[in-house]
Formats: sequence, C-alpha cells, structure tokens
Amino acid sequence: MNQENRQENDFYAKELLKKLGGAVNRGPPAVVRVLQSTSSEALCPAAVLVAIVNHAGNARVLLTRRADDHPHHAGQISFPGGKIATQDEGIEAAALRETHEETGVEARHIEILGHLDAHSTGTGFTIYPVVGFVEPAFDLKPCAREVAEIFEVPLSFLMMAEHYRVEKIFWRGRDREFYVIDYGSYRIWGATAAILKMLQERLTV
Repeated sequence: MNQENRQENDFYAKELLKKLGGAVNRGPPAVVRVLQSTSSEALCPAAVLVAIVNHAGNARVLLTRRADDHPHHAGQISFPGGKIATQDEGIEAAALRETHEETGVEARHIEILGHLDAHSTGTGFTIYPVVGFVEPAFDLKPCAREVAEIFEVPLSFLMMAEHYRVEKIFWRGRDREFYVIDYGSYRIWGATAAILKMLQERLTV
C-alpha cells in the first residue's frame, strides 16, 4: 500500500471509528451471571460479536452460517458468539472467546468499541451484542462442529434501510414479526437481522 492510500485508509478508519463510537453504549464491561433456574421462562444469556472488519476503505461485517446439524439455529446466519459461560468475566470476554473458538480470530485483532442493547429471542435467549473493530490481519479457522461458512457483508449495504423488510410468522400461538435481509444467496433474519437493524438506525440517525 502506498503512502497516499495508507493515509486515505487511516482517515477512513478514524471517521468510521468516530461514527461507531457514537452509536454504541459505553461503560465498563458488564458482568452477566449465567441463570441458574429450572424455569422454562428463564432466558439464557448469550454474547455475540458484531465484528466490523477494517478493509481499506470498505468496512465489512463478519458473519457465520451455522452448521446444518448445530443444536441451536442450524444453518442460520449469525454473528460469532454463544452462551456466556460461568468462567467468562463478562459480556466482552464471552464474545471474544466464542469468536475465537468459532472463527479463529484472536482477541488481539479486535478493538472493542462498546455494546448495543440486549435482544431477547422467542427461542429462550437474551443476546448481548458487543461491537468490535477488527483489523484484517487474521487467519480464519472455522470450527467445523459449529460453523459451516464464514463470510462478510459490506457495511454500506447493511446501512441502507431499503435492504430490510419485515416478515410475519405464526409461531407458538401468536403472530411474530422479524426483519429479513437478502444478500446474494444469504437470507439473514431473526436476531441477527434485528441487531443489524439496530446498528443501521444508530449509524444513520
């Protein structure tokens, strides 16, 4: 990369970081205790990483497609992440651990910027989204047991409101609405699309 391109990319990265910094919730890492309840109504806490990869002048969001035999949300598009374990020191630690386990991306490549609001799902999870700025000098090592594919979507595509639509399904006795994003052959929906919509609204306000 020549000096001019390097300066342009540095400027772009700083501007994007400024925007992202204004869109996320700040504060010390929250500590979430794993729920020790036998109630069917208890929501299981999970953390995901909204990983924004800093390619030169073209930020992209890293997503995974779950393995087809995964016990939770098989075959669906999701952020790297999973249940918060008792040994995790907080939301951020859980998101970084799960990201490394699922994708091979190490914490040293990730700058944590903050959090988005928690999102509860109809499948029994409360998801805590952690937003991270990722330098692209990483090696992907997908966990075959959990991840079928890792891919990226341009942030610019995800920032366009017209790429989001609402669909409805009758499930567990009532109508439920959810966001859907189509990107090529990928159908991004449910909690992942809802979190992306939250980020889109905050960055384009």
